[in-house]
Amino acid sequence: MTVRVLLVDDQPLVRAALAMVITDAPDIEVVGEASSGEEAVRRCAELLPDVVVMDIRMPGMDGVEATRRITSGPSPAHVVVLTTFDDDDYVYGALRAGAAGFLVKDMALDDILAALRVVASGDGLIAPSVTRRLIKEFAGRPGPGPPRAVTVKGITDREREVLTLVGRGLSNTEIAEELCLSVATAKTYLTRLLAKLNARDRVQLVILAYESGLVSAER
Repeated sequence: MTVRVLLVDDQPLVRAALAMVITDAPDIEVVGEASSGEEAVRRCAELLPDVVVMDIRMPGMDGVEATRRITSGPSPAHVVVLTTFDDDDYVYGALRAGAAGFLVKDMALDDILAALRVVASGDGLIAPSVTRRLIKEFAGRPGPGPPRAVTVKGITDREREVLTLVGRGLSNTEIAEELCLSVATAKTYLTRLLAKLNARDRVQLVILAYESGLVSAER
């Protein structure tokens, strides 16, 4: 199955570079481009891509608002934020708006392609190393406006332990080792958490772990 991708960036050279990277992958296809948030929302409705690679800082509608509209629309696509860690204060806000993960503009070719495949499959791009960096850079900085106060209810003590470990960036294998479980059991707990907390993917579980206070930026 070919992953259909929409590229969104106000810099033509960035879009061209990404398109060039993707062209050689036999299972990924660029179906369109957009140079603004407004155009991204419109093109997404027209083209119905599987994945939208979304820049954050664009004139007019920014990537956060475009992400919110795309992921809440009638035919939502998976949105991957395209950013730089050193100066982009809106990544966390974009994840809260529904983004499935993020790419760094200087990522290696294989990592970019792997990220697109992961997100297209329905999983959040929240590998442990990426999660830990997200924690360091963006936890407690959700963007404009006060952070939400979230209370996690309706889960067992063990599920709360699993949620905490997910928020700390542990993989399923690491969670299993930490709690002396099988990997299959750890995956089962993760599935239950997604259902009980009405979370779309692992990314949203990480956000919930922070917003509920189970994990802090210092841990």
